[in-house]
Amino acid sequence: METPQDIRLLAAILAPLVGAGLVMANGKRPNVREACSFLAAAALFAVTVSLVPDIRAGKTLHFTVFVLLPGLSVTLRADALSMIFAVSASFLWIVTVFYSAGYMRGLGEHAQTRFNTCFALALFGAIGCAFSDNLLTLYLFYEIVSVTTYPLVAHHQDEEGYEGGKKYLVYLTATAKGLVLPAMVLIYVLVGNLDFATNIRSGILPPDVHRGIVTVLYICCILGFAKNGIMPLHHWLPGAMVAPTPVSALLHAVAVVKVGVFSTVRVMLYVFGVDRMDALNLGLPTAYFVSFTILVASIIALSKDNLKARLAYSTVSQLSYVILGVALLTPAGIEGGLVHIANHAFSKITLFFCAGAIYVATHKKNISEMSGLGRAMPFTFGAFAVASLSMIGAPPVGGFVSKWYLLNGAFDAGSIGIIVVLLASTVLNAAYFAPVVYDAFFGKPSAEDAKHHFKEAHPTMVIPLTVTAGISVVIGFYPDFFMQFVKAVLP
Repeated sequence: METPQDIRLLAAILAPLVGAGLVMANGKRPNVREACSFLAAAALFAVTVSLVPDIRAGKTLHFTVFVLLPGLSVTLRADALSMIFAVSASFLWIVTVFYSAGYMRGLGEHAQTRFNTCFALALFGAIGCAFSDNLLTLYLFYEIVSVTTYPLVAHHQDEEGYEGGKKYLVYLTATAKGLVLPAMVLIYVLVGNLDFATNIRSGILPPDVHRGIVTVLYICCILGFAKNGIMPLHHWLPGAMVAPTPVSALLHAVAVVKVGVFSTVRVMLYVFGVDRMDALNLGLPTAYFVSFTILVASIIALSKDNLKARLAYSTVSQLSYVILGVALLTPAGIEGGLVHIANHAFSKITLFFCAGAIYVATHKKNISEMSGLGRAMPFTFGAFAVASLSMIGAPPVGGFVSKWYLLNGAFDAGSIGIIVVLLASTVLNAAYFAPVVYDAFFGKPSAEDAKHHFKEAHPTMVIPLTVTAGISVVIGFYPDFFMQFVKAVLP
């Protein structure tokens, strides 16, 4: 069932865009400026939630913004896959607005108007990606995310910030323009349009296209959407950690990396399709390829003492779970990969929120300096412990649901190697998260720390991280909200 020209899709992408304008207009009035950010985020979430009943009823909603050429348009579409990403991102923007206010004001950060403006523009791009109906629309919004987040990465305007921002922009724009754009042009020549398929089986490429051409196009798309963090095109992601913590949370949980894996998955399922990938034997080789990222990034995370750096490499590893699950081409594997988009978002943003709260309260960045802090900051480190369980894949947190489906998908695919990868990665996840929590609660503080009376950060920071940790638990016990969309993706 289809509902033509649903204006709510246009309203969804306009909400953050209008919000960005209001933030700029009220730059000299901080309270009004942040109220505008909140209202834009709330409006986006309200519009997104209003789409849920229609999508649950099996409808696909469309809105054509404009037509460039026959078969080439900027068109929006809401379907089950869109909602997994859009609901998560729109809700987490609301939470991040509160957190950012506490963080940026707590540290007296400069250029807060520019920061909030670019934050809203990044969500404009991310929601545009979520609601893209074709490869052209997806590509345009993908590039918008890259450009609008550069000022956030380079926010501190020092040598380290500019270097991290340059690496970020070069990696992401070069791969998109050098790989995705040529692939998109060739697909248009072969097909006559860039519209995504209506289901995940068929894809859009004609059956007589040579398998070598299809394989090259597939590789270009997998590597070209480098926001997905696949090694060796992942270096931008740890480099972006020079940004303020709310930006890191945005990059690693809400917008940038989720745009990367969402775009990759959208193209895998709705351009190439499960049947074509299976016929060309593209599935399991992709799963093994990203398995290298899962394991190596986890090993590197073990070596990092800086908390944000450890979380960054954890993100590199965790993102590939999404692609691995879809590449298994089994129903359970696809379900596990897709639901991890949401489960990872809530857990990883909690971890970065905690890292920021620790820094604001204690000015500590390194894990080796955090011994005993859990007793002074029980809410922060308690939330960190909950989110860590999700990253490990332990019950009763959302990450367990992802890992359960991924393991079942690997069993269904008959791949013992992938099962070993998933189990090994679980052990590695525990190895780099458990010591942080254990030392925080049971470790002995240093003599210098014992003289200080550290306490929790401002409630505007602690409340958001507590909320996101709580939601991670809720979706572990009651995964049906996101799973209903996940299951609707399957034919």
